[in-house]
Amino acid sequence: MKILIFTEGTIIISSSKEKPRDYASYFPVKDAVNKIINWKNQGHEISYITSRKKREEIEIIKNILKKYNFPEGVLHYRERGEEYKDVVAGVKPDILIEDNCESIGAEEIIAPKLDPALKITCIIIPEFGGIDHLPDVL
Repeated sequence: MKILIFTEGTIIISSSKEKPRDYASYFPVKDAVNKIINWKNQGHEISYITSRKKREEIEIIKNILKKYNFPEGVLHYRERGEEYKDVVAGVKPDILIEDNCESIGAEEIIAPKLDPALKITCIIIPEFGGIDHLPDVL
């Protein structure tokens, strides 16, 4: 099973409310790393999607995932002119996990914009709430 997980606000968070765009200061939300390791150990393919578009910011997010030992997986991002829904459609995950975008507006949530024919199971969690409450077995 392919699992695509949004990074910022879902599994990583800024250490500073005053500097929310200080991406290098991001760290895991609660026990996200172990939850994802558990899924990977079950044989699921893990990949990530970031809100970042600039190459240097994408690299910072990659480094954060590596620094905190998130399971290896491709970090997807939007190319010029792409929307999140386009990236997700290209990845074709079985499950998309994202947050409710409370701080920037619910219109940013990807799930409602996806073509239903893709048959992607979407799990929307509270922003910054973590994924600890999700099932251990998917």
